[in-house]
Amino acid sequence: MAEAVPVRCPSCLRDHLYASPVYPCECGEPVAPPLLATAPPERLLRRTWSEDWVMVRCRHCAREGYWPQPELGCPCGALLRIPVRPVGAPGPAATDGRPGALTKGSPPQGSAPGPVPLGGVLPRPPYPPLPHMGATPRPSFRPIAIRTTRDAVTAAELYLRWLGFREVVQQEVHRADVRPGTRLSSAVDLRGPGLIAQVEPSTRPAGLRDVECLWLNGLSEPATTVYFALAGYTDDARSRADELGVPLFVMDLTGSPQPVNATADDLVAKGPSA
Repeated sequence: MAEAVPVRCPSCLRDHLYASPVYPCECGEPVAPPLLATAPPERLLRRTWSEDWVMVRCRHCAREGYWPQPELGCPCGALLRIPVRPVGAPGPAATDGRPGALTKGSPPQGSAPGPVPLGGVLPRPPYPPLPHMGATPRPSFRPIAIRTTRDAVTAAELYLRWLGFREVVQQEVHRADVRPGTRLSSAVDLRGPGLIAQVEPSTRPAGLRDVECLWLNGLSEPATTVYFALAGYTDDARSRADELGVPLFVMDLTGSPQPVNATADDLVAKGPSA
């Protein structure tokens, strides 16, 4: 597990402990972006695709690649971008085998030197690839703007297909099948082989019951469950999703789903399980 660093939210001054998510390198070693603990976090107000990625060097094999930029969601509603030490920058004086830790000075013996950063910031391509998990990297996701409920459902459907799920379609709800007195949810079901997803396109955060109901539906199939919400999630819903292993994604009006918990990070990095 990556080392946790203290992070203070600049908006509400809450203190957090944050550890970078760990992903496997092509060589099999766990790699996490090395955090720059001495730099304050930056509040994320406008998201751009290229700034969502950072270059990281595997300490074991010296491969360099682009990995998701570490981010932390504060309970006050602020989304914080956690600074990362650039490749080639001096690291701690000693290394202790932490994932993604960099040695001080030169890269590991026998490896080629990495690119020299200009002004301390590494140049990024306009559409950096996802961390390499196989022979063919996944192409960049191309979002669609969300203006209506239908747009939100379409964006989630396209994103699930981009993750690797096949034959994703909207599940129609027939009012004749609904018991009298049952409150109809605003959430929309998406189904595919081995997949049950729900999209909450309303302005209310998804709650504990929403997450638990989705999880129970996944148990009965069985199937992977994924939740998308435009307005985010309540605290108890996020905690319960972590306990149950339900991937949570939040969507903005650009149509770019962003992972909320570690399970969602793993789904983005590895795709659906076989």
